[in-house]
Amino acid sequence: MSGHTRPFSRFEWMIAWRYIRARRAEGGVSVMTWISLVGVALAVFALIATLAVRSGFRAEFVDTILGSNAHITVYNAVEVDAQGRTDRAIHDYDDLAARIAALPDVSRAAPLVRGQVMANFQNSNSGVEIYGLNPADLYTIPRIAVPQDSMGILSDFPRGIAIGSGVARELGVTVGDKVRIISPNGTRTAFGTSPRVSAYEVVYIFTAGRWDIDRTRVYMPLSDAQTFFNKDGTVDEIEVMVADPDAVDDMIPSIMAAAGDRALVWTWRDSAGAFLRALSVEDNVMFILLSILVLIASLNIISGLIMLVKNKGRDIGILRTIGLTEGAILRVFFICGAGIGTVGTVLGVALGCLFAIYIDPLFSFVNYYAGGGVWDPSIRGIYSLPAQLRLEDVISATSLSLGLSWTVTILPARRAARMNPVEALRYE
Repeated sequence: MSGHTRPFSRFEWMIAWRYIRARRAEGGVSVMTWISLVGVALAVFALIATLAVRSGFRAEFVDTILGSNAHITVYNAVEVDAQGRTDRAIHDYDDLAARIAALPDVSRAAPLVRGQVMANFQNSNSGVEIYGLNPADLYTIPRIAVPQDSMGILSDFPRGIAIGSGVARELGVTVGDKVRIISPNGTRTAFGTSPRVSAYEVVYIFTAGRWDIDRTRVYMPLSDAQTFFNKDGTVDEIEVMVADPDAVDDMIPSIMAAAGDRALVWTWRDSAGAFLRALSVEDNVMFILLSILVLIASLNIISGLIMLVKNKGRDIGILRTIGLTEGAILRVFFICGAGIGTVGTVLGVALGCLFAIYIDPLFSFVNYYAGGGVWDPSIRGIYSLPAQLRLEDVISATSLSLGLSWTVTILPARRAARMNPVEALRYE
């Protein structure tokens, strides 16, 4: 038998299966088998669930940034005139926007006026940020033109303003109400500066999916914004959107060349780069910690196999006596340990994938029984816990679990293979 059997033959699988399912009264360690299996399954489940939430949070965060904000912002450096007054306004904004829009991979270049003001409706006030731009350009902002939720008609924008759902909720307004916009930088008179106040009809309410945008942003037609902020014939910056937001750094030289000597640029990576780097560090740390959890769960397999080898010492001696080689014994116990790790990994992968797929109803269930308020969008920035199941995350978690569970099995399996049959049968 020893010279003609191939590795992992049927009889080796049969013996391993008999040992795994044996009851304790028969010298088995079924309880330890179940503990090891459940431990590996829960560890893999936790790893896949964490990776899915991590990927979903990152994707949702980046998507809300790219879907609601400019990928690249072009503005002028400060210029000081002879009287000491500073000016960074862009005067030839139509020509500048046309030059930038003509560049390869630029999908949009829109003149923009920005300003922070106070919004008032009846007895409610809220600090907001005005974005003044042409109506045609508003349609090209994905998270505004196609929001998570909306009220009103976007085509009515030229005769009113579009506000975030958070602003509408704070002021208690709906479509058709008139909101007063108040700027402290108003008209200068002999008695001081008089605040500038104008009323605008709310024609569109959007939910972009990001709390800080919905809570503070108000869109106004460019001509109205220029009049309100006393910036006739000028804008503050040019919003640029590109075909590939990940390649914005490569496009900066060409945009700078088209914008002129006074131009400065600010990309979405500059505004969110610190947060994305923090997410990357957190991702790496979480993966390492959860990998240790998988390792600890895999070490339970060693305990179970050591007990199994001790209980099956007589069987090992008999098997060696009838002709099984050390390699065959090693493979039998390797199948025992690797089988537990493999089944536990499969169960963990299945649970982790189900968690990622059904995270919304699960989260709603937890939120309901916790009385609400489990997820605070003012802190998290987004409205729900996202999850994105990626094939590479599943593969990495599966490979890690199988690699660890199979590796830790080798030590007790070798111990069983090297057991002296004479010593094993001496007292039998």
